[in-house]
Amino acid sequence: MSVRRAARRLALGLVLIGEIGASAQTLEPEGYRLDDYRAPTPETVPGGVVIDTEAAYKLWQAGGAIWVDVLPAPRRPENLPPQALWMPVPRRNIPGSLWLPDVGRGALSPELEAYFRVHLEDAVKGLRDRPIVFYCLADCWMSWNATKRAAGWGYTQLYWYRDGIDAWEAAKLPTENTDPVSGP
Repeated sequence: MSVRRAARRLALGLVLIGEIGASAQTLEPEGYRLDDYRAPTPETVPGGVVIDTEAAYKLWQAGGAIWVDVLPAPRRPENLPPQALWMPVPRRNIPGSLWLPDVGRGALSPELEAYFRVHLEDAVKGLRDRPIVFYCLADCWMSWNATKRAAGWGYTQLYWYRDGIDAWEAAKLPTENTDPVSGP
C-alpha cells in the first residue's frame, strides 16, 4: 500500500470517527424528557446556561444564586410493615440548596406544578432575573427538565449544573445534609 493511499484511508477514518462522535451527542427533545431520567443528557438546555463544576463552585462562593436540587426523595417502601423502622439515607446537597423533590419530572401533576411554582417564586422573592442553579445527579434529565420549565415560566438567569452533586462530591467540595421541602 502506498503512503498516499494509507494517508487517505487514515483521513477517511478520522472523518468517520468525527461523524460518529457528532451523531452520538444526545439531542434535546421537543418537550420534556418523560422517562429514563438516568441517561446521557444534552450539552445545552433551552433558556439556560450549562455550567461545569469549576463555574458552579465560583457561583456558589459568590453567593446570591438560588440552588435547587430536583432529585426525588426516597419513599417508604409500600411493603414495609407500619411498625417497622424506616431510615432513608440522608441526602447530601450543595450547602444552602432548596430540595424540591420530583419537580424535574417530565409530566407534573397540577399539585406538583403548583408546589414548584410557589417555592421557586418564594425563593427568588419575585425577582425572576435572580440566578437559579438547577441540579440533581450526573446524567439526570430531571434538572434539565426543571431548567427548561423555569425558562418557560419567565425566569431569565438560569443555570444547569449538568454534572450535579456527583461531580461536586468528586471534587471534594462542601456538602450538607438536606431535608426536602414538604409538598404533595
